[in-house]
Amino acid sequence: MLVPKGYSWKAARARLPPTRVFWHMIRNPRFLLSFGLVSIIVLLWRSMGSAAGEMQRFYCWGPSKPPMHMTPNENAEWHGHLQTPVIFNHHKPIEVNESTITHVDLNKIKSTKKADANKERILILTPLRDATPYLEQHFDLISQLSYPHDLIDLGFLVGDSTDDTLAALSKELERVQGNPEIAFHSATIVEKDFGVTLSQNVEDRHGFEAQGPRRKAMGRARNYLLATTLKPEHSWVYWRDVDIKDSPSKIIEDFVAHDRDILVPNIWFHRYKERDGKKVDIEGRFDYNSWQESPEGLKLTASLDKDVVLAEGYKEYKTNRKYMAKMGDWRKNKDVEIELDGIGGVNIIVKADVHRSGINFPCYAFENQAETEGFAKMAKRAGYGVYGLPNYVVWHIDTDEKPGNA
Repeated sequence: MLVPKGYSWKAARARLPPTRVFWHMIRNPRFLLSFGLVSIIVLLWRSMGSAAGEMQRFYCWGPSKPPMHMTPNENAEWHGHLQTPVIFNHHKPIEVNESTITHVDLNKIKSTKKADANKERILILTPLRDATPYLEQHFDLISQLSYPHDLIDLGFLVGDSTDDTLAALSKELERVQGNPEIAFHSATIVEKDFGVTLSQNVEDRHGFEAQGPRRKAMGRARNYLLATTLKPEHSWVYWRDVDIKDSPSKIIEDFVAHDRDILVPNIWFHRYKERDGKKVDIEGRFDYNSWQESPEGLKLTASLDKDVVLAEGYKEYKTNRKYMAKMGDWRKNKDVEIELDGIGGVNIIVKADVHRSGINFPCYAFENQAETEGFAKMAKRAGYGVYGLPNYVVWHIDTDEKPGNA
């Protein structure tokens, strides 16, 4: 630092106030008060300056001109930045730890064309009465089903039997379920008697007078079996009688591929007769309960008392309905469909939601039909589709039944 000529450090130092005087001045209340006021003013000024800068960034909360003076482009540009953010406060999930409460989500249960690929569960139901002679073959056939057995549940109802049906069924189930290669996911046996005393021989079982009481009792048996075994996880219900002689191993896949609410095959039987020294298969038609309504049938039902059960296939009631049993040929395209108004119960594939919607087997006269035919009528009344496959044949045992009205 340059010192002016004529001055020295000693001279300059001599002119400075003594240290004692300096500290005295600093401790002076007036000095402290003045210093404090100046400091506050400086701090306030600086803070106001930064706040003013922030305010200048957001000084305008409205357009610079009235809306009526704005051009459409200016109006769109102004309103384009007015999207106010919204934060939704969603409810927290409720946790329920009460063990007596069960939650079932049926929205996840679907019935699709690719049931096996989608791991959809199938419930096979079979009502039984005096069925001992047929059980071994029944289990041989269902054991050959190609649908994954771990996705199949079995249900049986044994009622009003006078033979050893329950014991024979139990042994067959033990045989099948004890074999890991063919065992099904589960099996349920339901016992329920309905007071049916009618003989199981052909004359009594298929006689005209027996049809009303028999069909009502069969309807009750099916409903009891369905109500006891249908679980939330089931997508399809496959009703299969015990006295089927032969059927394709892919019948479940073939049927669900049609994606119909209710679907039945044609039911025929093999009967061999001697002709010119040779045994000839007449390929008899069995199930006349699968039919299309006719004008004569509608006129007849309109004239009957509402409690009369119309038994199809008997001369007592002439309906001129079109029977699927008389149509089709198993050598032709098996996927051809026709609409039906009544169905038989030998073999039925049903979407489980049809049953869940309350469509069951009437054990009373519903539109003058009962059991499976009443089931079809009820389903159609509710808006569901009922279809048959005239060229897809499932073979029934030959009952040596005599032809009736059909």
